[in-house]
Amino acid sequence: MSILTLDIGGTKIAAALVSDGVVSSRETVPTPAREGADAVLGRAAVLARSVCRDAGPADPVTALGVSCAGVVDSERGVVVAATDLIAGWAGTAVADRLAGAFGVPAWCLNDVHAHALGEARHGAGRHTGSMLLVAIGTGIGGAHVLDGSVVAGAHHAAGHVGHVHVALAGDRRCSCGRRGHLEAIGSGSAMLTAYREHGGVAADGADLDAAAALAGPPGEAARAVLATAGRASGIAIGSLLNVLDPEVVVLSGGVVGAGAPWLEPLRAGVRESALDALADTPVVLAQTGADAPHLGAAAFVRERTGAGGTGSSGAPAMRASAVEEGR
Repeated sequence: MSILTLDIGGTKIAAALVSDGVVSSRETVPTPAREGADAVLGRAAVLARSVCRDAGPADPVTALGVSCAGVVDSERGVVVAATDLIAGWAGTAVADRLAGAFGVPAWCLNDVHAHALGEARHGAGRHTGSMLLVAIGTGIGGAHVLDGSVVAGAHHAAGHVGHVHVALAGDRRCSCGRRGHLEAIGSGSAMLTAYREHGGVAADGADLDAAAALAGPPGEAARAVLATAGRASGIAIGSLLNVLDPEVVVLSGGVVGAGAPWLEPLRAGVRESALDALADTPVVLAQTGADAPHLGAAAFVRERTGAGGTGSSGAPAMRASAVEEGR
């Protein structure tokens, strides 16, 4: 029996089946973010039905796990706060609406929290009791996993690593509207902005990474931007080590592809900021890639359903034919 998983982000929706820690039947579609929550959930439901149809009736689905953008009350499966990346997303009862569409129990948690849980259970954190995940891409997120569970916080918002204050960010404005946060200097979007301020030309992070290998002013500018962003991220991580003391720090997100020009300054920043007893905490790269949110959402569901095939509501397993009809 499998758990159906959905990963709903601002640019894409991914669906998959997860059974015994193995992800299969992956499918992805663009997110109709500007069309609002109803359109997004409708597109997600169509994608989920396609995944189950392809799997066939021999693989029954017992529950649905959803990883999504926004601050999520995972006990209620409701997005309690969100940016305008998805129109009208705040207040959406994701779990209830999808459970009603498919007739099986559904749970929902924040996408970075799901990513961290997947990495903790199946990736770089699987042999540890505590892990700090820092996801650095267009923005910066994170999660603290302790004894196999994500620490969500009193307001469901724990893990906003990008909104830690770092002096290197100066007066730069963060995406949240405040100034001096890590995301304003350490995120992929911030790095592109800084490179262009240096006169560089880059359409995306891959262009910036390629420029860092060049000789002359463009390469020097790219390497300086990567080094500053890496050091800023490391300083923030070191400060978090002083508070959380995890066994390992796991780095994920598109920026990790920048390699040594970014990673080495990051590790130096950790040593600069962390207490001596914590400065050698391992900082490693994530291992589960795009499977992480699916693995995490499935693990979250399993915690709440137990080993059996029914969820907390006692709903029966759902076969592909039932999903196809939207029951």
